[in-house]
Amino acid sequence: MTTARQTVLRYFDALASGDRPAIWDSWAEDGTCWYGGDLPISGTWQGRDQVINGFLDTAFAHLDPEQEIGLKVTNVFGEGEQVLVEWDSWATGRTGRAYREKNIGVFVVRNGKIHAMREYADTQHWERALVSPV
Repeated sequence: MTTARQTVLRYFDALASGDRPAIWDSWAEDGTCWYGGDLPISGTWQGRDQVINGFLDTAFAHLDPEQEIGLKVTNVFGEGEQVLVEWDSWATGRTGRAYREKNIGVFVVRNGKIHAMREYADTQHWERALVSPV
């Protein structure tokens, strides 16, 4: 049986490599994602379709696809169905500005699928790098 930790790390590997089928397979059909702040990605996204085609696609739409987009998991803690992940992410926004972020996500995993994620990051940096005009 796959552990919650393995499920979440598989998801991060899929994000890093752009493996959309594996990203899709990582999420439960009724999974939810929450991101704080007042950004285009903020709020609660309900269901796998909204998490992937809404939250993730909206986030990636703000990045310059011609520039490097990366992430690196730096720490993982987990017990039972809950996993906390710390990661670094970097890219260049369509604004032309650098995006360098340290993130934390709390994941709930059941039966090998992500059922919930709450992500915490510097939302002001996200806005300055990826949204705000100069």
